[in-house]
Amino acid sequence: MPKLILINPVGRKSGLLMSRVSRFAPLGLAYVAALTPPHWQVEIRDENFDPFEYETADLVGITAFTSNINRAYEIARRYRDQGIKVVLGGIHASMIPEEALKVVDAVVVGEAEGIWPQVIRDFEQQRMRSIYTGPRIDMDKASIRPRRELLHPDYIWHSVQTSRGCPFNCNFCSVSRYLGKTYRKRRVEDVLDEISSIPGQNIAFVDDNLIGNSAEDKARAKALFKGMIDRRMDKRWWMQTSINAAEDESIIAMAAAAGCMFVFIGFETMDLNALKQMRKGINIKLGVENYRGVVRAFHRQGIAVLGAFMLGNDLENQHYYKRLARFLLTTGIDIFQITLLTPLPGTDLMADLQEANRIN
Repeated sequence: MPKLILINPVGRKSGLLMSRVSRFAPLGLAYVAALTPPHWQVEIRDENFDPFEYETADLVGITAFTSNINRAYEIARRYRDQGIKVVLGGIHASMIPEEALKVVDAVVVGEAEGIWPQVIRDFEQQRMRSIYTGPRIDMDKASIRPRRELLHPDYIWHSVQTSRGCPFNCNFCSVSRYLGKTYRKRRVEDVLDEISSIPGQNIAFVDDNLIGNSAEDKARAKALFKGMIDRRMDKRWWMQTSINAAEDESIIAMAAAAGCMFVFIGFETMDLNALKQMRKGINIKLGVENYRGVVRAFHRQGIAVLGAFMLGNDLENQHYYKRLARFLLTTGIDIFQITLLTPLPGTDLMADLQEANRIN
């Protein structure tokens, strides 16, 4: 029986990994495992809990973001030195596959579900290509269940993905390029069936925006929350959404009744001109002056707010930092995350800085 090892590498410099609460299970690897033929032995190795230790395999698959790509390359080199084929996927390799191919044998660009069986067939027939481009799958028809039993049992949150794609085009984000600008959604009943099958109580919806933007998207979110209530799932969960969710408090009320504990919202900055540079249109539309109202809307329904902000914009100064500090201390926001504005591969921010000769 051939053996496939799937690896989730971790770059230990990330402060987001200091707590078990903020660690995400590598759901993509669980999907890849589910798509691997049954005559393969599949194992997932996860550095969120256990440091990588070399072990022999017939094929190795690795996933990585930009934040942990160097660790991914380090592990890949170890296997290639032993003559073992390595396939790399994830958003970083999808944005710059030519870099990844200096280290690995093959790169999966885009979504793996529609191409992984071909990767396995080609490996078995000893004719692997260097690049496999996965098509954007029809989420409404996809009913693949990830092999959760292969994930580490100590994760607090069981990750669930109900949609892909983002209609927005923020200059610091590559999601719309990676997953497309069309908001692709799974059937509500299919999502509810999957949630019902998960034994744990804690759920993390890893969609970039669970509620969405259009009236159709919001109706779907309400149907999902109502389904969780009607089925009496008794789950505790959190989601990512945009500030526009606060415009319809009935959605927030339904989310709370369905078990929502907190929401992750990208406020990004308190400066309107900086928002314009970032092309954060939804925040511009609602207005920085209404940020406090967004927090209050969720609090009225008993939902906590985790607000994400970035530092490093050209327009910032000492007065801005004082203003931001006052907001964080006085608005009642429950948790805040501050990260540095980073020009990631595939983003317009990276392209703009390169064109201005501000980055090599």
